[in-house]
Amino acid sequence: MTNWTNISSCQLSLSLCNAEATDNETMGDYGEYPVQLFPKSLLPAITVTCALLFLVGVTGNLMTIIVFTKYKDMRTTTNMYLSSMAFSDLLIFMCMPLDLYRIWRYRPWNFGDQLCKLFQFVSESCTYSTILHITALSVERYFAICFPLKAKVVVTRGRVKCVIVVLWLVACCSAGPIFVIVGVKHINGTDPLETNECTITEYAIRSGLLTMMVWVSGVFFFLPVLCLTVLYSLIGRRLWRRKRNPFAHNISNRDKTNKQSVKMLVVVVMAFVLCWLPFHVGRYLSSKSSEANSPLISQISEYCSLISFVLFYLSAAINPILYNIMSNKYRIAACKLFGMKHSSERSATVKTESVPGWGESSGNTYLGVS
Repeated sequence: MTNWTNISSCQLSLSLCNAEATDNETMGDYGEYPVQLFPKSLLPAITVTCALLFLVGVTGNLMTIIVFTKYKDMRTTTNMYLSSMAFSDLLIFMCMPLDLYRIWRYRPWNFGDQLCKLFQFVSESCTYSTILHITALSVERYFAICFPLKAKVVVTRGRVKCVIVVLWLVACCSAGPIFVIVGVKHINGTDPLETNECTITEYAIRSGLLTMMVWVSGVFFFLPVLCLTVLYSLIGRRLWRRKRNPFAHNISNRDKTNKQSVKMLVVVVMAFVLCWLPFHVGRYLSSKSSEANSPLISQISEYCSLISFVLFYLSAAINPILYNIMSNKYRIAACKLFGMKHSSERSATVKTESVPGWGESSGNTYLGVS
């Protein structure tokens, strides 16, 4: 998990550091090793929960990618974004074993400096990538519903592929400072094989790079959330006006599909916000606790870190579940993937549901929420 402001045990819990200092005043070190990031009594529950999320998340996101690529009627521009998000979530789960290792055995870290930097860079860049994909997809929905004719011409598979590449480049470049912010260090005068830890560097603290990165990650969260709020407000207003228009009977079915697709994306956005808000609050409080030396702020930060640790992986596992619950078309395709018959197939075959201006020729259809 990339909550790198909570990596240091002293930054995570001042009370822990104070207790260690009291017990080891004559030793001049941090005491026994390793040091757990969270209370040891909670570690089994956290591990079991994360293991379940790992199984659900990896299975669900792999199935999402396969479903969206195997079936022709599912290869839409919208689903291209969702497939890329699923790939991002899979990368996050690939970093989970190292995270679980660190909460059980924070010291020593003997996997090398490069792996310390790399796995946190991957998680950070995937975090940015997910919110950028959600924002881009919401912008596309806005154009498709509010400017259907323009969307039909502008939104194509080729352009969406380029947008996805740009989103990943922006996410990776924005997460680049992680390679300077974190690194492996050990307590002076001790054996590195016993006290090595993957933590923030002294340079990052002294230079202000850590504070800057906290603000960057905050902007990547709160600014898109603001944009999403505005976009879905405009979409909702447009759909409401069409509903009240007595001459708009010919587009009522199309708007019904739009409402379902918007409802689907709103749920995905809300799940993302609820899962990530404690993470950003904890990151901000942790950075401030190290500056203000406040035990209260540090304790609040510790609980936020505990909650956000689990929610971090929940956010990467929940999207396929939401697709399955809210999208009949996704359920039918998933059943076909496993050779099962879905009840909806008894009365109708799997067919593409069009949305305003998103014709078959350009592949611009939604995943069929119904």
